[in-house]
Amino acid sequence: MIRPVYWYDDTVVMIDQKALPARESLVVCHDYTDVAAAIRDMTVRGAPAIGIAAAMGVALGFLKHGGESPGNEEITLERIRKELAATRPTAVNLFWALERMNNCFKECRNDGFEAIAKNLINEAQRILDEDIDANRRMGRVGCNLVPPGGAVLTHCNAGALATGGYGTALGVIRAAHEAGRHPRVFADETRPLLQGARLTAWEMVREGIPVTVITDSMAGYFMARGDIDLVIVGADRIAANGDTANKIGTYTLALLARAHGIPFYVAAPRSTIDVDTASGVNIPIEERDPDEVLRVAGIETAARGAAARNPSFDVTPAELISAIITENGLIEPPLDRGIGGLFAAHTKSGETE
Repeated sequence: MIRPVYWYDDTVVMIDQKALPARESLVVCHDYTDVAAAIRDMTVRGAPAIGIAAAMGVALGFLKHGGESPGNEEITLERIRKELAATRPTAVNLFWALERMNNCFKECRNDGFEAIAKNLINEAQRILDEDIDANRRMGRVGCNLVPPGGAVLTHCNAGALATGGYGTALGVIRAAHEAGRHPRVFADETRPLLQGARLTAWEMVREGIPVTVITDSMAGYFMARGDIDLVIVGADRIAANGDTANKIGTYTLALLARAHGIPFYVAAPRSTIDVDTASGVNIPIEERDPDEVLRVAGIETAARGAAARNPSFDVTPAELISAIITENGLIEPPLDRGIGGLFAAHTKSGETE
């Protein structure tokens, strides 16, 4: 299985996703500042993977610096958390993971440096393991939505590279493949950083799943021809009412799918649902360096002197989403009611939100 981020010998190791598919290489982070830089520059990306990396960044930072000022461990941890929290504003898994690590610290804060560090490392590993398990469960929930031989359009990369392993949207496709449903994938190239062409296609080729790369602007053409059976995308944050933030261009796909009568599904773990955010208008949208739009692989592709805008995400309204695929089952419209019921059930069972 592809392992995009993992703990090894008191370091955090990541696949360098900026280098794919031309080069398969690893980045080794020796301190939390390295992890923060890797999240910021998209060496690691995808909401669940960002959360895992941040959790490991907290553990690594405490391991390196928690013993420097005895009695001030909480101040040290807060400094680490703040730097990691400032990296990417939209992906809620980042903040969920940082809060979970903070809660872990609070439970063992009086146990001494070595015990605290061990507990934080173990908690980060649990977050990774739980994500992989959630992805596999999500795949089982969603795989029957893919008709035999069906063509699935996906956007950006919501695969193993974007998670602890296996994937969310691509996890559903993987599960359908493993079940003998023989899915075919259309991968939007996903401008400006080409995560679909570079990363999704790379994963599908490795898995032996047929994949066709198209430009983002071709989706409507293939839908009108009847070549697309369904759309499955991932998510970076899902509001309490079901509005979903995902890679820029997702909203356009949802509108096209509705116009052509094609199901549009979001696959995301429960940790991506932010019940404290009422609707999509409250989701912060990261705007990245305009140079990413003006260049491709460092080569100028726009007229010199032209301006550019580069929002990384857009918000798809809940009414355009056919269902949300989670590890706990399918959330069907009305999405706000389904999300409320999911969290109420977990609260009642004693799980924390």
